[in-house]
Amino acid sequence: MLILLPPSETKRSGGRTKPLQTAALALPWLAPLREAVVDALVALSADEDEAARVLKLGATQRGEIAVNAALREAPTMSAIDRYTGVLYDALDAASLDASARRWLATHVMVHSAPFGPVGALDAIPAYRLGAAASLPGLPPLRRVWGDAVTEALHDLAPRFVLDLRSEAYVALGAVPPSVGTRYVRVVSETSDGAVRALNHFNKHAKGALVRRLAEDRPRIGSAGGFRRWADAAGLRVRDGARDELELFA
Repeated sequence: MLILLPPSETKRSGGRTKPLQTAALALPWLAPLREAVVDALVALSADEDEAARVLKLGATQRGEIAVNAALREAPTMSAIDRYTGVLYDALDAASLDASARRWLATHVMVHSAPFGPVGALDAIPAYRLGAAASLPGLPPLRRVWGDAVTEALHDLAPRFVLDLRSEAYVALGAVPPSVGTRYVRVVSETSDGAVRALNHFNKHAKGALVRRLAEDRPRIGSAGGFRRWADAAGLRVRDGARDELELFA
């Protein structure tokens, strides 16, 4: 099983002194595209006003431009530790034991805007770039990444993908049709039996789900296998529309 996570706008600063090495990240054949996006982001940072306009940064966010300018030299840390926010706080990867973190390393990728999908323990710097951005000199990111990411995932050939990404990041590279995929929708059931999608708690539930998987370290190769594990774990999951799984929170 492969789990695809969205990134988060908020990130931890700092890390170890080793700088970014794009070819050392998961899916190394994406390195040329990673280099092109990083180059464009660093170049954009030379013009603060233009960078603020392109990245849609307010006055209090302009410090993010200096973060982007330093992408090549900045310290790095594991992607799963770099991101903060509701999903990643619920996952709380730093508190997992070594076995659980090794499971994350082999089963989880985070789909970032500047680097494409990276492994959970791949070392990345802090940055500011969203999925909807169009960097000067490059097509919109959905065109930079879309086909290349889909092809890379095809070459990786996972048996089953649990896709927890938002629609914006699915647009940066869909899972190929040849792979069994389920998109997770977090829902709740009202007292009258109606089912409704959750918004804010959606991220928390997804983070808690990945943490539980890392702690249990199951071997899952299909949607049916995931549902069986979820039942045994006391989680309520059912098939939804099309390729969706509904996770009850």
